[in-house]
Amino acid sequence: MQAAQIIRRSVRLFGLLALMAAPAAAVTVTGLYSVEVPVASSQPSDLEQGYADGLSQVFVRVSGTRDVLGNEGVEALLDDAESLLQSYQFLRSDEGNHRLRMSFGAVGVNRALASVDAPVWGANRPLTLAWIAVEERGRRTLVHADGESAAEDDEWREVFQDAAVRRGLPVSLPPEDFQQERELLSDIWGQFTSSVQRASEDLEHDLISLVRVSRSGSQWRAGWVFDGMGLDSTEQSVTADTKEDLAARVIGRWAEMFADRYAVAGSDVGESPQVDIVVHGVTSLTDYARVNGALKKLSPVVEAGATQAKDDQLKLRVVFSGEMEQLKQYIALDPRLVPLSDAEVSRMPAAGGDDTTEDKADEQVLEAPEGGVALAEDSTENADASANPLFVYQPLLVDEQESEQAFESLYQVLHYRWQPSPIIDSEDGE
Repeated sequence: MQAAQIIRRSVRLFGLLALMAAPAAAVTVTGLYSVEVPVASSQPSDLEQGYADGLSQVFVRVSGTRDVLGNEGVEALLDDAESLLQSYQFLRSDEGNHRLRMSFGAVGVNRALASVDAPVWGANRPLTLAWIAVEERGRRTLVHADGESAAEDDEWREVFQDAAVRRGLPVSLPPEDFQQERELLSDIWGQFTSSVQRASEDLEHDLISLVRVSRSGSQWRAGWVFDGMGLDSTEQSVTADTKEDLAARVIGRWAEMFADRYAVAGSDVGESPQVDIVVHGVTSLTDYARVNGALKKLSPVVEAGATQAKDDQLKLRVVFSGEMEQLKQYIALDPRLVPLSDAEVSRMPAAGGDDTTEDKADEQVLEAPEGGVALAEDSTENADASANPLFVYQPLLVDEQESEQAFESLYQVLHYRWQPSPIIDSEDGE
């Protein structure tokens, strides 16, 4: 299976986000620390090279810049990439196009970046709605979300989607319906924002980018302007020899811009990671006390305290030790705290969505046993059939006032439903 096919199956951002009904603040990128790379075989030396290749991609995503790979000390971290690995799968191909699917520990990666004085950009990121007009062979077209289109239009969608995945940047495209609006296409090309703003009113976004792509001599050229979030509205541009390189340079510039704005300096990462947990269904002071108590008595929890209560939602800031997955495993031991799926979170009214969001396929990447990593050998054909999503976006349930602060958080917000058990409640009130 080709890499482009993997990305098409595992990332549904362009079509999915276009279905949501109204603009919202940010999205949470899940899968920043998961990656898939080609490998020659399952021999130890090839796997070690795969670990290093995968970790280098994760370093770029999480720092927001490719410059991180030149930092002093990074080469040593990549040589010891296996120490940050939590799980992996070797995906065998009969054609020899083997791939290695990996998940690295978020806390470990963040600390590794901090150790080489690199920035760390969290999982909550602004969503860019990209209106991309392409002029090719005398024909001007709009790059849109999945639908019936010419092969070259599909190619442009795929290269921008691929670039967004590699850099961990939330980007959505307008739905197919807009491709017939020639006047709008002209305004995108002319970078006139007024009509594009009106067309974007019912589409999810934090900011809008108007991009025009054309041939410039022997190269491709992309020029763009931003609208929203107080960004500079003057045109910026890049050139490249291929479509893939052009999309990578455009998305790379966008990622670096946001990382400059929101990434945390390595010196501020700290030894004790903290995560926001939102518990839904908290309807009384008794629930409040029991939720707080349930979290505080978990072994990895160093400190827990409520930061906000709104309707039936209680948000707590939890300082913990170890890795995020370990914290989740401890929380799972309490049956009163039921984790919400990405689909359930996406359908919540605060996200501005509706019930059209598709359920995400169950994760099947094997978790590492304590003290080691897991190896699952599978075929790439089976991997395609199961369509395990490595990388998805879900709405971040915050209001406009909270969004700037949320962008600076390092870890994904966790959502649970409080489902008190009468048996537990009758024992000790905890």
